[in-house]
Amino acid sequence: MNYILHNHNHVDDIVTTIMMFYPNEKYNLINFPEGLTVLSALNDRKAFAAFYDGVEEKASFELDTDPENEKSVRYALRVAVYRCLMQVRPIKAPWGVLTGVRPAKIVWNMWDMGCKDKEIAETLRRDYLVTDEKIRLAMAVAKSERGIVENGIGKIGIYIGIPFCPTRCLYCSFTSYPLDKYRDKVDMYLDALEKEMRFMAPTLAKKTVESVYIGGGTPTSINEKQLDRLLCMVEKYIGSCEELTVEAGRPDTVTVEKLRLLKQHNVSRISINPQTLNDETLVLIGRRHTVDEFYRAFELARQTGHDHINTDIILGLPGETEEHVMRTMDGLEKLSPESITVHTLAVKRASRLKETLEQYDMTDFDRMENMIHITAERTAAMGLHPYYMYRQKNMIGNFENVGYCKPDCACIYNVQIMEERQSIIAFGAGGSTKTVSPDGERIERIFNVKSVDDYISRIDEMLERKEILKDE
Repeated sequence: MNYILHNHNHVDDIVTTIMMFYPNEKYNLINFPEGLTVLSALNDRKAFAAFYDGVEEKASFELDTDPENEKSVRYALRVAVYRCLMQVRPIKAPWGVLTGVRPAKIVWNMWDMGCKDKEIAETLRRDYLVTDEKIRLAMAVAKSERGIVENGIGKIGIYIGIPFCPTRCLYCSFTSYPLDKYRDKVDMYLDALEKEMRFMAPTLAKKTVESVYIGGGTPTSINEKQLDRLLCMVEKYIGSCEELTVEAGRPDTVTVEKLRLLKQHNVSRISINPQTLNDETLVLIGRRHTVDEFYRAFELARQTGHDHINTDIILGLPGETEEHVMRTMDGLEKLSPESITVHTLAVKRASRLKETLEQYDMTDFDRMENMIHITAERTAAMGLHPYYMYRQKNMIGNFENVGYCKPDCACIYNVQIMEERQSIIAFGAGGSTKTVSPDGERIERIFNVKSVDDYISRIDEMLERKEILKDE
């Protein structure tokens, strides 16, 4: 799929809009129409889009905009492309022209402006072309988040990255390194991580830490001694918090000893993620554990006293149908987790799936929509409600990821990281610290290097980058 930009360089807005109509393609920036091509142009006070098959124009659309207002320009460019492509390839686009990660943020911003729910819904429907179903979801999530966000004012969150996994999954694009190749570097990594945490400890002592999230990778892939050391570091340099989450995402890394360690160190929430409860798919995506091993890990967690367990699943994995999703939901219903996070498959540029996409039977829009309806209905029947939501680039069907939970079981960290009303300090390789100004108007980021080797060798540079935080 080709595209041409004229008088602007808003690549992400245009490509993300094209993806709604032509998913899982390669998108090439060219200078002249060739094959299937979208032209996006900004001319005076007009946003213009045209669709070509070869050199023949098949459709076009033009919209007024304010060239002095970047937000207005980007919106108009997206709408022009959207309206143009709807003429040649009508689709059901549940989120309309919204391309942002946080749909509920629009609801929040309009609340801040004094808008009522009816007015917000009409704006989403009229200006952004969002369907009524997604409007209801955005409003429900925003209302669920509100109390959590307000309770977290003046507090901070902490993210700690442990970038090791038993294997790299087919769809994974996270900072993650296979443990069999990096096993000898885990202790060196923890040395560097402790140095970074020790450096920030005096600053953290002046703050109220609301939540700590230890993610990855798979933190439980490291051995018991290393996991104990990590949790001792949290206690020593960060101290107490309202919520402490540890990703125990891979069932093949879960042991009784590790689960007991998590309880001993007051971990309040863990996540054990099957992604699917279909063994054939687990083999295909490289998980290297079975459905029965997931069940055993979950039951072990219950037996060792864990009473807040999340499970992640992914919709749209290669070859899966609605029947596979029903089977997964049947299994989760029997376990009754406190929360279920439902992801829509995103084909990320850094994943093995992106490199080998043509080898797989991928889900289409209609099937994905059916899968999403199944999980929404089944989670509601289980007494779970949507409490946070986000979207990613390259998601099949341009849908969303939704976290569902039982009453009072929302993950504080998930809500705060999404709504960006609270500063999050990140430690470890690939960590992205995000500081939010007291008025919420300014967000600044400090990035750690992604490579484990670079993080270990350049840890002093990471400390220099965080020096600015010591004055806050």
